[in-house]
Amino acid sequence: MNLPNRLTVLRVLMIPFFVFFMMKDIPAGYGKWIALAIFVLASLTDMLDGKIARKYNLVTNFGKFMDPLADKLLVCSALICLVAAGKLAAWMVIVIISREFIISGFRLIASDNGVVIAASYLGKFKTVFQMAMIILLIADIKNDIYALVTGIVIAVALVLTILSLIDYIYKNRKVMSSEQDRN
Repeated sequence: MNLPNRLTVLRVLMIPFFVFFMMKDIPAGYGKWIALAIFVLASLTDMLDGKIARKYNLVTNFGKFMDPLADKLLVCSALICLVAAGKLAAWMVIVIISREFIISGFRLIASDNGVVIAASYLGKFKTVFQMAMIILLIADIKNDIYALVTGIVIAVALVLTILSLIDYIYKNRKVMSSEQDRN
């Protein structure tokens, strides 16, 4: 197993620890800071594994499958924990997770048709804003300016989630029509 794939597996293995510290009431509030550190470290492995895989031509089928799955597991776990903690509205999480399911379905159909769909820049910006949103919500610093910035980041993350879904469907609409043409 190459280094990028090990980083992906490490990210998946970090998720239960992240959830534990998010959900466990640890004295003096250290749990959220430990969870935050784990989330940031896991997010950095996401960036790092992709750069290493592309730079050293270490792209594998395992990585193509597991990297996006690991990202979805990390982000969805964090969002669900934030709903449970009362820091994020459930409808927002439903919008974000629904987008991920729709995109995954599109990728499956495209794969069946021999088409590989790369992530768009809009989708990458969406991911950055979602991760920033999660980091800000976990830290939960009690300050009016911080609350304003967090609200703006949440709004941008939601808008980018919806726009990237629309963009993704529009740019890849032929994948769906070619599936219908074969039936």
